[in-house]
Amino acid sequence: MTTELPEPGLDDAVRTFAAVRPRLFGIAYRMLGSATEAEDLVQDVWVRWQTAPREEVDNPAAYLATATTRLAINALQSARARRETYVGPWLPEPVDTSADPYLGAERGEALEFAVLTLLERLTANERAAYVLREAFDYPYAQIADVLQLKEPAVRQLVSRARRRIAGERRASVSRRDQQQLLVAFVDAARSGDLAALEDLLAADVTSTSDGGGVVRASRFAVQGATRVARYVRAFHDRFWVGIDVEVATANGRPAALLRRDGVLEVVLVVDASEEGIDRISWVMNPHKLVALA
Repeated sequence: MTTELPEPGLDDAVRTFAAVRPRLFGIAYRMLGSATEAEDLVQDVWVRWQTAPREEVDNPAAYLATATTRLAINALQSARARRETYVGPWLPEPVDTSADPYLGAERGEALEFAVLTLLERLTANERAAYVLREAFDYPYAQIADVLQLKEPAVRQLVSRARRRIAGERRASVSRRDQQQLLVAFVDAARSGDLAALEDLLAADVTSTSDGGGVVRASRFAVQGATRVARYVRAFHDRFWVGIDVEVATANGRPAALLRRDGVLEVVLVVDASEEGIDRISWVMNPHKLVALA
């Protein structure tokens, strides 16, 4: 009987990888908008790290972040192809940030649900440059190395991404105000109070439901305060029966976890500005609720 000896240096490889893993997951999650896909990608990076010429790597953290970003860019191409056939609107997969508010990031804005949704409209390189700069404060020169571009091109990518996101999103209210608006919206939605709903909503509010074809959900976004208020009121006497509500933290902001008989059925997220609630996201696809369930 023979005993397999551990690979030389593998313990060091494990310690190195474990130290940067939260950041790798944070990069992958922001790039893909899916905790499940991010976990798979980080596992792929770990497999590659085991067989990499580690003795030749001067900066393991930079090496691993580069590998993660490049794999995420490739994965994003196929993910977008899948989303073209997705049933109904696609929303990001919410994650619990109560224990780790920034998932290894220095800045939290690029983790917010509304921003992740807007990131879907960027090119893969724009998204990568924005995430590395805005979430992790990477120097432009390092981002250029990761993306294999010139530094001026990277600055242009980040600037363009910032403009696109800022142009489609108003300044958010404080976390406290957002939680108050979320609770007020849940109360009005549960009771079917049409006037209260309209009072909470911005004039151009959008309500989006993601059931993924797995559960019954609207396959089209609803827009406008009056239409959204009437839409929410229309199903209040059926949808909310037996639902327990818990206000938690998802993606660094307040979210309502809606459970029936102890089973998480919906994660409800609102994005609000001084004009009221701008976006309402109903994540109902059970495959996207695993990380919070």
